[in-house]
Amino acid sequence: MADFFLKDQVIVVTGAAGGIGRAICEDLSEAGAKIVLAGRNAESLKETADSLKIADSLVVSTDITKPESVKSLLDATLAKFTRVDGLINNAGGGSSMKKPEETPYEEWVRMIDFNLTGTFNCCIEFGKHMISRKSGKIVNISSVAGTKGNPFMLHYSAAKAGVISLTNNLSFMWAEHNVCVNTVVPGLIATPNMIKWGAVPDNTDENDDPVPRLTLPPAPSDVAGLCRYLLSPAADMITGETIPVRSWFRSDRFWN
Repeated sequence: MADFFLKDQVIVVTGAAGGIGRAICEDLSEAGAKIVLAGRNAESLKETADSLKIADSLVVSTDITKPESVKSLLDATLAKFTRVDGLINNAGGGSSMKKPEETPYEEWVRMIDFNLTGTFNCCIEFGKHMISRKSGKIVNISSVAGTKGNPFMLHYSAAKAGVISLTNNLSFMWAEHNVCVNTVVPGLIATPNMIKWGAVPDNTDENDDPVPRLTLPPAPSDVAGLCRYLLSPAADMITGETIPVRSWFRSDRFWN
């Protein structure tokens, strides 16, 4: 089991204060990692770090769509911890649903910037550091929308598909530098927001009997567990893979 621990590993997590990001930070902290929490809202990041009682952490307000902001994130991380062992590109998000022909150009640009360009910026900046060390692991968070599509959020789908392609290219190009790059592909995840918005079905049926767990969306902790594995020594020989987290929730596999 020692292969699944991350004692003293320095891991950067973007979007660290969100539902999935928070679960990732909690899991990594339990595995013994030193965590850099990155995101746009420093107050939310600090609350996350404090409430999780992360033993050794750093909070850095970051706009991943700006290369200079990502460089500042790396610089701050190196100033405190001297190195980066792993990066989880978790920051991203969707939009309201629209028909393709009613999608504003400005919204297209925003979705591509936030979900794809931001991931690219982080991969390149931190990847250069990992190349110099001949060691590192990057986990990019995509979405099943990037594999099967989402016709009412085509910009989000296109961006998340781009993340998968980005991962495939980087894993090939950086294998010679001993840098692993993989993609985690969540389906609908039972985050607090998804539960609040009514997107997550009840875990009991009309007779108040429990619904089989595998017919329900996974929890944020399920995504976190896969991320932890991919960052751990147990996954040293895994790169260029696209791994879904979706149980058997129908809408994550079929169009209707």
